[in-house]
Amino acid sequence: MKKELSVVLLLSVVLLSGCGSDKPETVTQGVGESPSEQVTTKPVQDMDAKLLGSSEDEKVKLYSKNDEVNLDINGNEKNFAWDVPGDTGTDPQIFYTDLTGDGKEEAVVIIQTGRGTGLDNFDIHVVNSEDLSEIKVQNYEDIVADQIKSQVSKNDDGTLAITVNVQGTESKFNYSTDPSPDYKQDELAFGGVVIYSLENQKIKLGISGSVGESPTYVCDFDITYKFDSATNEFVADQIKVKPIEK
Repeated sequence: MKKELSVVLLLSVVLLSGCGSDKPETVTQGVGESPSEQVTTKPVQDMDAKLLGSSEDEKVKLYSKNDEVNLDINGNEKNFAWDVPGDTGTDPQIFYTDLTGDGKEEAVVIIQTGRGTGLDNFDIHVVNSEDLSEIKVQNYEDIVADQIKSQVSKNDDGTLAITVNVQGTESKFNYSTDPSPDYKQDELAFGGVVIYSLENQKIKLGISGSVGESPTYVCDFDITYKFDSATNEFVADQIKVKPIEK
């Protein structure tokens, strides 16, 4: 009887240790971990990252993280100190397209940085998809300084005489009223409206020239960029001006 009992006890021990051998993976992963969680859970430093937007094919994603933005292109990431106010009411626009003409896509991010009465400002960023370096886009200040000349004067009837010279072509027109009779202004002011967009794989920029302190916009400039491979930057190519009718 004792011998039979010993055999039963031995058998129980063997069976129990065999059952335990089915569980080691969940134990050795550590408390609260499993193989599936290791694959899908983001690193701790990314838990607070907020997705701001992505390209249509989702190959480019923009995140907000630690007072910076993180750009992800096909799994390669880099942080940038771009201005993303987050309270303008317009989400960042993100594209993945070939703007340089080399057959390789670049990441393009257009961010609204200012919005209000008489104010509509955007920034644009173009990033090389291979090394994540940012490609310079000529800003509107340099375009105005280099390629746009203007003159504002007052007519005897109270209207404004405006002359604009764009890339060697002169345009003249009158604006029906003077919004600030006591305000001295010899040339158009810029900076209130700066709007970037993409059209047919080209960067487009719309800026408006203004008079007065408010300001009052009197003409629009439609600028198309081209890529200069020698300097590795996008520069203004074509500029068109159109008076704004009151």
